[in-house]
Amino acid sequence: MKELITILGPTASGKTQLAVALAVHLKTMGTEAEIISADSRQVYRRMSIGTGKDLSDYSTIVNGSPVNIPYHLIDICEPGTKYNLYQYQQDFSRAYLNIIERGAQPILCGGTGLYIEAVLKGYQLAPVSENKELRASLEGKSLEELTEILRELKRKNGTHMHNTTDVDTAQRAIRAIEIESGLSPRPSPREGSPVSLPLGGVRGRLIGVCIDRELRREKITRRLKARLEEGMVEEVRSLLDSGIPAEDLIYYGLEYKFVTEYVIGQLSYDEMFRRLEIAIHQFAKRQMTWFRGMERRGFTIHWIDATLPMEEKVAKILEITK
Repeated sequence: MKELITILGPTASGKTQLAVALAVHLKTMGTEAEIISADSRQVYRRMSIGTGKDLSDYSTIVNGSPVNIPYHLIDICEPGTKYNLYQYQQDFSRAYLNIIERGAQPILCGGTGLYIEAVLKGYQLAPVSENKELRASLEGKSLEELTEILRELKRKNGTHMHNTTDVDTAQRAIRAIEIESGLSPRPSPREGSPVSLPLGGVRGRLIGVCIDRELRREKITRRLKARLEEGMVEEVRSLLDSGIPAEDLIYYGLEYKFVTEYVIGQLSYDEMFRRLEIAIHQFAKRQMTWFRGMERRGFTIHWIDATLPMEEKVAKILEITK
């Protein structure tokens, strides 16, 4: 069985392009490779520009012939729904086992540290239903108050789930509290779970894409401007026009939070851009905090400089994973 290769990194580090380049190289060497996304928002259909799916990245030309790299866990559910960690574990397991059964090399790629850590460690979770009484008791509390409640629950449960990366709105914080409140200190699998992760998690090597802070900030700002020019506002307006409530889009945070607030008239365009730019910079910083935390929790991450030529980065991964 081929060990999983995981490529992680903060937003704008170029991890998807690296994962595709690695998959293409393996294919030219006779090994089929497929990419499993570890992004908590790319699961939603019709949310493409704001989540940076860049699906064209999965297609390239090699020696004059088109090469398409298969990808998984992108565009698998409808916007407005609230995809969660338990669902991700189930979907990851199906994709991973299917790739392995076909003899291909699985590559996990993304920046949602919670998802990555959950499948690598094999967290055994059960789905947690909506708790209306709990939600009612939390209604009206500020994000700061909710964050403190969540922090105390995490301490009691001894979990590392729901980093501030994932709870940047009150709605998301309430859902995180709901999940933590429904867990025992050592969550056990639900009887009859449709798909189970391997006991102890999935073995493999972790590759981190390290990018200089100032370069990352520059790329984030440049990419934000490009996405707005590509129609990110129109994408959000189309989602709203299709009947998705504004509060559901705001729940997803970052681009969908601030652009929605602009579209419904709560923010000016300039204020939306400024606040969103700051939020994405903070998000990238929190991602790196999570990854460093993974290292403290026993993971070995092999860091590769994002500015190296693509061929050199691929060569380094091949050396690390051989």
